[in-house]
Amino acid sequence: MNPRIVPAFDGIPGTVYLVGAGPGAVDLITLRGLRILRAAHAVCYDSLVSPELLAEARPEAELFHVGKRGYCVGSTQQSHINELLVSLAKSGKVVCRLKGGDPFVFGRGGEEAEVLVNAGVPFEVVPGVTAALAAAAAARIPLTHRAAGQSVAFVTGHHDPDSPECTLDWHALGQMTAIVFYMAVRHIGKIAAKLCDNGLSLDTPAAVVEAATTPRERVIIAPVRDMATAIVAHGVEGPAVFVVGEPVAYRDRLMSLAVKATARANE
Repeated sequence: MNPRIVPAFDGIPGTVYLVGAGPGAVDLITLRGLRILRAAHAVCYDSLVSPELLAEARPEAELFHVGKRGYCVGSTQQSHINELLVSLAKSGKVVCRLKGGDPFVFGRGGEEAEVLVNAGVPFEVVPGVTAALAAAAAARIPLTHRAAGQSVAFVTGHHDPDSPECTLDWHALGQMTAIVFYMAVRHIGKIAAKLCDNGLSLDTPAAVVEAATTPRERVIIAPVRDMATAIVAHGVEGPAVFVVGEPVAYRDRLMSLAVKATARANE
């Protein structure tokens, strides 16, 4: 790679870099994120970070798995992560906090940044490609197509829609032209029902993109009312995003055009 694009970088001792690793594929991390990863004395990484990406760390770097997976036994407590980041930085290390996607989109990066500020630890945020954008693009779903998508919402699907913890405005979401739910596999049936009870057509096209941008990527397409059944039939597991809205319908057209273009090129 051109050294003018990726100049040497040693990092600033005592600084925590909140780095977005991107949606899954190793080469979708930003150049700056890769430079910081290679310079770090300590790397605190999430469960979804690829082992291939971790191999880019310097050989003597300390690697700390601080994975948080919803409903999983053994997930690292956020309080422990906070304490670890502060401790490593105050010992004078260059610290790379490596997160899947973007640090500030459902990644608790904001919480960790607050802890660092309160502890007097300098930090930098390095943006990453968030799963909602990457999964839709990889699946050839144009979230903001001018003819069908003038608005898009990113929503957490982590909480049971019927629980007190869920404070989403379902009426507002039911009027959106495109919605992407993170961490929604467990609650897709209830989410679909809430949307349809609040103005969304039962026939609205929807997609679940599993393990986006990785070799395991799968795309399941169904009307929103049938998606809960479809993901069970296909054995879908996380990580996955749930995309709802008319832009999903463009996938078939774009896939068909791509196939025709490839056939013409091979004639």
